[in-house]
Amino acid sequence: MISPTKLGGFLPIGKAVLLSLIVGSTLVLAQEAVRNVGPLTVSGLRFMLAALLLAPFAFRRLRTTRLPRSVWRRLIIVGISFYVVGNGALFWGVKYIPSTTASLLLNVIPLLVLGASVVWLKEAPTRWQVLGVLTVIGGGVLFFMPGLQPGEPLGIGLVAVGLVGIASFSVIGRELARDRVVDTLCLTAVPLTIGGVILLPVALSMEGIPSISLRMWLIIAILSVVNTAAAYLLFNHVLRALAALEVSVVLSLSPLVTAFWAWLLLGDRLGTVPIIGMAIVVVG
Repeated sequence: MISPTKLGGFLPIGKAVLLSLIVGSTLVLAQEAVRNVGPLTVSGLRFMLAALLLAPFAFRRLRTTRLPRSVWRRLIIVGISFYVVGNGALFWGVKYIPSTTASLLLNVIPLLVLGASVVWLKEAPTRWQVLGVLTVIGGGVLFFMPGLQPGEPLGIGLVAVGLVGIASFSVIGRELARDRVVDTLCLTAVPLTIGGVILLPVALSMEGIPSISLRMWLIIAILSVVNTAAAYLLFNHVLRALAALEVSVVLSLSPLVTAFWAWLLLGDRLGTVPIIGMAIVVVG
């Protein structure tokens, strides 16, 4: 039998794996959505709808909880860096590169989180964790060896900008979750609301008022409810038990999920060398 102590240690990892399964479908849905609607508009609508679901419950709690200014400052930083810059650039980037490529690029995040965790969180990685991160990078290099298609450098550049914003969420969110200075619901809803309120007006001013079909609304609704509200609640919950680097590395499984959904829904194909690269990433 598995002891309760060991089971308690496995549960956060299991939740992180479940999170990677959800995250793996995000870029496929996003790539389908941005074929018909502007990428910033998709992101803005996604975050605003998710915020409308969570914000009423979160702000009800905030009425009885007085958060220090330092906590509010970090929540605002997360809202701007992760939701506006990170996801805005990421969704913009998938207009120019396959969703599987964008998903694999996200595996650079453990390297960014590794450095930031040591400096910011004072969480030193083990030798095995360092080896795992280096293996992930090696697999990513192998994935891109066949060369880039026209337009892909721009997409990769946009995604690279997004990576910095996304990595900040893991580090600052881990600090807030680990120290339990704010609960999971508020840690999710407040930055999400800030991001949506900023991004959606910017998107509409740049891309105009879109004409959205019923099918696109369904995709945006799934992105909002499952891939945003539920996924980020789960992400912030897992950060209470696992280090930021550990969560980022478990999320390295998501390219396999993305590749599967991209093959099933979009007809994307991968060659032998990229598949080997992805396998090395998962091993890492």
